[in-house]
Amino acid sequence: MSKRQLICFGAGAAIGVLLFFLLKGSIGTSSAVICMIIVMLPFFLLAMYEKNGQPLEKILWNIIQVYFSEAEAAFYQTNNFYPA
Repeated sequence: MSKRQLICFGAGAAIGVLLFFLLKGSIGTSSAVICMIIVMLPFFLLAMYEKNGQPLEKILWNIIQVYFSEAEAAFYQTNNFYPA
């Protein structure tokens, strides 16, 4: 395992187990397990998902920059030397 995976799994396990024990008495065991899984899923994805050598947070940051940037569309235009 890489250092990144150990950190993400450790953080997910710590938060998920703590949430499970806090919710077990009030909402029941089955519902607490489902909440724990939902909370731990983003940590698992951050640890394991990688596409084209980029981890998930870099992919999400690139998507956010593309959708919310204020840059205009760049059009490719050539200089035709034949009419001149």
